[in-house]
Amino acid sequence: MPDGEARVAALERVAALAEAGGDRRSALDAWSELVEMHLRGGERWRLFEPVRRCLDAAERPVAPAGEPDQVTLRRYRRYAVEALLGTPRIGLDQARSLLDGLTGGACGDEALSAQLHCRIADHVGDEPAARRWLDRWRAAAGDPAAGCPDCLPVRQAELLAGWGDQAEALATVESVLDGSAHRSAQPSVHCTAQPEAALVGALLPWLRTGQARRAAGAHVRAYRRHRVAPDGFGYLATHLRFCALGGYLDRGLEILVEQLPRLDEPHDDLSVMEIAAAGALVCTLAAQESGQRTVRRPAYRGRPAAEVTVAALGAELLAVATGLAGSFDARNGTGHQSGRMGAWLAERPLVGPMSLAEPASLAEPVPLPADEPDDDPGEPDEPVAGDGSDEGPRADELAALTVRMITAALDRRGDGYALDAAGTVLARWGDAMIQFRRAGERGEILHARVVADRRLPADRRAEAYAFCNGWNRDRLLPKAYVHDPGDGALVLAGEVTTDLAYGVAPAQVNVLVDAAVRTGVAYAQAVAALP
Repeated sequence: MPDGEARVAALERVAALAEAGGDRRSALDAWSELVEMHLRGGERWRLFEPVRRCLDAAERPVAPAGEPDQVTLRRYRRYAVEALLGTPRIGLDQARSLLDGLTGGACGDEALSAQLHCRIADHVGDEPAARRWLDRWRAAAGDPAAGCPDCLPVRQAELLAGWGDQAEALATVESVLDGSAHRSAQPSVHCTAQPEAALVGALLPWLRTGQARRAAGAHVRAYRRHRVAPDGFGYLATHLRFCALGGYLDRGLEILVEQLPRLDEPHDDLSVMEIAAAGALVCTLAAQESGQRTVRRPAYRGRPAAEVTVAALGAELLAVATGLAGSFDARNGTGHQSGRMGAWLAERPLVGPMSLAEPASLAEPVPLPADEPDDDPGEPDEPVAGDGSDEGPRADELAALTVRMITAALDRRGDGYALDAAGTVLARWGDAMIQFRRAGERGEILHARVVADRRLPADRRAEAYAFCNGWNRDRLLPKAYVHDPGDGALVLAGEVTTDLAYGVAPAQVNVLVDAAVRTGVAYAQAVAALP
């Protein structure tokens, strides 16, 4: 089944039946798949319950051969606690109860435990405790369950910048930009979120320390990815704050209007709150320049598209931000989030007026910001006002895999297709139904699945297995297998999985899609030709 609410309900039903029948292994598999599906869909706020059920299932007695992967379970525990930071719909006590399973001792949980305690303390406004936990986090040995070794310094830099330690934040994040994070952690691991995530981590510290040129270059390069990538949603608030504090109000409004539709299906409430607050700041500053200025607001939270003044749009966003901040504070028992958003809204540009008429689009490549001093902080090295003409990376330019790349490859072929809410692309070619989707923790895997129209009776199981074994022996693609849905007919399917963790160019996606279609159609035709 494609990802979506129907699949959520089916997996929950499978898990419940397995638990009722004492089949812990199947229950664990079903809950784990629910976790992975919510990760793919960006709905981290829904992770808590399936993770809790995974952990409950893992604690029950089981045969040694069925023991779950402990690193995966500890990673799930991190996801569930992180979900607390993203939504007020999970109680603090619920999340903290999951930390009780992290001993910080012989199991090697110190890095993971310290990280989560640090982030929770910062979230509720206990900066002294957060700083103590940060020291322990930095001193702890690496832990694969604690997260990507490239992303962890970025998280630490964001904390430090939020506390006002701009120089220390820059020193922390630049370990990723210069590659030393790889040398000190896992040299074979390269995060597909970098360097853009690290550039955003340095964006405001560079601006606050007078390095406006480096900040402008970092913003241009990073936003080209974050404007469309699912994992870029959480970085949009920083891009908007850069535009407000750097004086690029025209560009800030352009980004805000472009990104408003993404708030309808947010990754988490915290990101929505921050984007709304940053957007309200942009609107406030723009309204001060011209109170009657209008923008085209797309359909948003049930409201129709309309021309609105920037002041009115800012008021709408302010209501969203303050409402969510109040919900977080009511859950947390502090006023920290409301105070933090209030501080954002009180900020004003850090540099003098700049030209807002730069003509270049975001399609222009921008190198990593250089290390030379910024002798003119009032002018950026690269233009940063886009004209909206960017259609994604060039054909030969490496970027993270997106659904848009897949659909563009099918558009180039002239093929019709359907796209569901989860981003799964479905299309038919003769006897073959093929679906393309992004899999993996960061959506870095291109997964193509073909299902042949022809089905075989269940009593021909041995023949179906022999056919698939022969196909897998003689053909490279797709990997063939037999699926029994239990209705008396066997489904013959195949799949092609390509790991694109290091990035992929649109031209390469074209080749991969072409290959999946050609081999998938050949497979379905071979199934149809069976006696």
